[in-house]
Amino acid sequence: MRAPESVLVVAAHPDDEVLGCGGTMARLASEGHEVRIAILAEGMTSRYDKRDQVDPRQLSDLHGHAQKAADKVSAKELVLCKLPDNRLDTVPLLEVVKLVEDLIGRFTPSVIYTHHPGDLNVDHGVVSRAVLTATRPVPGQRVREIYAFEVPSSTEWAFQRIEPAFRPNMFVAISATLETKISALACYDTETRKFPHPRSSEALRAIAMRWGSVAGFQAAEAFELIRSLRPAIS
Repeated sequence: MRAPESVLVVAAHPDDEVLGCGGTMARLASEGHEVRIAILAEGMTSRYDKRDQVDPRQLSDLHGHAQKAADKVSAKELVLCKLPDNRLDTVPLLEVVKLVEDLIGRFTPSVIYTHHPGDLNVDHGVVSRAVLTATRPVPGQRVREIYAFEVPSSTEWAFQRIEPAFRPNMFVAISATLETKISALACYDTETRKFPHPRSSEALRAIAMRWGSVAGFQAAEAFELIRSLRPAIS
């Protein structure tokens, strides 16, 4: 096992973090790593014509669900940035990059998990680009590894027509934490769906078993390694 590390999960919307790496977060936390979650968009206002039409109580409930989900996977901290939902392409990229830079400066993670750039959801692509920009490998960059996760109902629904396609090359066994992931997703009662929707518990178990079979595990989450830095030994 590696020495304890600071891990940051940067997600676009509440539930993306669980769908993408809920089992891995729970496993990392159980192994003594410090896992923190940052959710950049507020997660609801895109369902309305105008942002101010949202019921503040419903939005507050959603953010409460996010905290419960974070607690389920034993995350050390949850940060809700509350940028406009499904409208991140209307926010200057520099603003999103600076937000990610602030998070990195605050938590000094050595590992980041975030969205894949080829997802169907526009916010996922913006977040992926912002993370890459904020972690440029300049001298002194502390972020050593960046992994992209898939989000069921967004990654596969691009049908590999949005480049680049998701090509996982790193797999984490989550047999011991799969049910924790399912339990964390259940905190989002407004975001889960009935099978055969990808955001159902049955589908998540099937996805975990599928990736497990690819990697020789009972169950797994799949990631694409975007970058790995190995600094010189001083």
